[in-house]
Amino acid sequence: MSLSRLNASAATLTKNRTEGSVSPFSGMCTTCVDGCVGMCEIGKSAYRGHETIYPQPFGIITTASEKDYPVDYSHFSIMGTTVGAVGIEADSDKAIFPAATLKTKVGVNGGIKLKLPIVIPGIGSTNVAKENWEGLAVGSALAGTILTIGENVVGMDEKSEFKDGRIVKTVDLEQRIRMFQDWQRDGYGAIVLQANVEDTRLGVQEFAIENLGVEVVELKWGQGAKDIGGEVKIKSLKKAQMLQRRGYIVLPDPENPAVISAFQKGAFKEFERHSRVGMVEFEAFMKRVEELRAAGAKHITLKTGAYRPADLARAVKFASEAKLDYLTVDGAGGGTGMSPWRMMNEWGVPLVELHSLTYQLCKMLEDEGKFVPDICFAGGFTFEDQMYKGIALGAPYVKLIGMARAPIAAAMVGKTIGKKINENKLPVYVERFGADVEEIFVTAADLKEELGAETFKKVSPAALGVYTYYHRLEQGMQQLMCGSRKFALEYITRDDICSLTRESENISGITYVMDMDKEEIAKIMKG
Repeated sequence: MSLSRLNASAATLTKNRTEGSVSPFSGMCTTCVDGCVGMCEIGKSAYRGHETIYPQPFGIITTASEKDYPVDYSHFSIMGTTVGAVGIEADSDKAIFPAATLKTKVGVNGGIKLKLPIVIPGIGSTNVAKENWEGLAVGSALAGTILTIGENVVGMDEKSEFKDGRIVKTVDLEQRIRMFQDWQRDGYGAIVLQANVEDTRLGVQEFAIENLGVEVVELKWGQGAKDIGGEVKIKSLKKAQMLQRRGYIVLPDPENPAVISAFQKGAFKEFERHSRVGMVEFEAFMKRVEELRAAGAKHITLKTGAYRPADLARAVKFASEAKLDYLTVDGAGGGTGMSPWRMMNEWGVPLVELHSLTYQLCKMLEDEGKFVPDICFAGGFTFEDQMYKGIALGAPYVKLIGMARAPIAAAMVGKTIGKKINENKLPVYVERFGADVEEIFVTAADLKEELGAETFKKVSPAALGVYTYYHRLEQGMQQLMCGSRKFALEYITRDDICSLTRESENISGITYVMDMDKEEIAKIMKG
């Protein structure tokens, strides 16, 4: 049984000619016929070549793997109970689901306080991130969550100014930070600034700490969607040349006269901008952490991807030695604005395996009496049941769940609804709920009362989309927590979920469902 689908995908805008008869091991039509125009990925590659490596169309989509991994979070089930309550008095009038709290504190000494345990773990210079930033920033700030500015924002900003190779003025980055800061309430949530190789060379984090009020910065080793640096498409020759001068890898060479001529004739319409991969080494890592602390960073985090297990061990160990505030571990199959499509499907340690290894490594640290950083699990999370399972699988170390594609989707939908309202073209699917923002968005009335009518008017439909989606996650989590009688996140344990298969048990160490509660059962039956 093949776990992967080859040679045809909506991600690359390709399909088989014989869609009902496809060879599973190659993805080719069972009869590949001479004369076909080449609708499949092989065919499209015959004339568009490397362009077919990437999901399309760039700039208006997010993408994630469609590989059917052998084990995922659906292989676990949440355990409920009829007995007692933890974190609240065991009283039916008090132990109600709205009483369950998702507020938490993360980082060394709990320095970052949150209303919800959610992080958007890094969206940067892609078009889809920039076009939806306002909704993500305002929605995240209102919800009291963490939003991470990803890599290359300064380098991509045509209005950025540099002196001696270091940033001295930025427009885009400042706007992104201010959008969050202006809507942050009562100190809940945080805006985090990530950096890759190019950002570090440009002095982006130091500039933001000193000039833009950024308190939390993140070192980036990678992400779950790919094991190389970030990439975007560039439609402008002038911008491609600018990015090459700023030190980025740009393909094809935008200064080459033959390339310029081909671009101007329309032979290709987009350049590719690529980032470099980092070179991890302990002494350099510790030095960088100290540089950021000396620059004034109050909190430092690390994000790593689905690299081989030894690299995960390095991430956990280095984060412990440096006493970082949290470590984000992003599993294979995660989404992105632009990653090589086959790479996204076929590289890295899958989600459950990577997260289970993370738990094991953190347990090793704890058993040795070492500092254990707070952990954020990321990679394809979308709903409250997955959040609960992720926190339980990594308990007591996992304090946060990272998600990006889902809140981006919420922002895009909110934005689209807002446009349709203004155009008086609401689709029937939405119109049945109302005709304006306050009728359609179920959180609008409460938020309007909380913020005041004049301030509420400034909240965009995109931000309402994110805020309302998070509100759904919050209530869904509260209900699940109430069912397992755990009325705060800190009380969720690994025993609150079970494995539904022996394979998921072997990978995770989570007890198989038929082996749950055996000792307690024996006591009950003998009593």
